[in-house]
Amino acid sequence: MDYSQYHVEQTQEITDLVTRTFSKSEGVDEGTLIGALIKDLFATTDPDDMFIFVAKDNDKIVGSIFFTRLTFEIDTTAFLLCPVVIDAEYQKKGVGQALINHALEFLKQEGVELVFTYGEPKFYERVGFEVISEEQFKSPIPLSYLYSWLAQSLNDEALTYIPGRSKCVAALNNLRLW
Repeated sequence: MDYSQYHVEQTQEITDLVTRTFSKSEGVDEGTLIGALIKDLFATTDPDDMFIFVAKDNDKIVGSIFFTRLTFEIDTTAFLLCPVVIDAEYQKKGVGQALINHALEFLKQEGVELVFTYGEPKFYERVGFEVISEEQFKSPIPLSYLYSWLAQSLNDEALTYIPGRSKCVAALNNLRLW
C-alpha cells in the first residue's frame, strides 16, 4: 500500500471513489451529497487551505482523506479532517488508520497545530483524537451529535479552550454535512 499526497490528475478518480463508497454504505442520496461536496471542495477551496491524501494499491486509489483549513478568532493553524473514505474491499484492514497517521505526520511537519474531525469516536481515538466539547472548541456549524466532535494536538500542547466559533471552508459550510 502506498500513502501519498494526491495529484491533480487524480481528482476524478477520488470523486468517483467517494461517491461510489458512500452510495454503497449510506445510500444513493448520501453518496450524491458527499460526491457533490468533493466536487465543491476541488472547485472552490484554495489549494493553500486544503491537503488531500490517498492510499493506493498498485495504481488504484482505494482511500482518500481531506483536510481543510479551520480558522478561529485567535491565530492558530488548524485543519478539519473531512471526509475520510476507504473502498469497501479495504475497510477494516488498517488502511484508513495508516492513511490518517501518514497524513498527520505530514501535517505536523508542515506546522499544523490542531486537527479536528466530526465522526465516530471509537475509530478516531485509535489515531490519537480526543472527544472535545463545544465549550472548548466551537464547531463551524451546530453539531447534530455532540459526542462526535474530536480534536488532536500535533504540537504536543494540551487541548485547551479557544474562544469564539470556528470557520470552515465554504464547501463544508452546509448544515446537511454536520
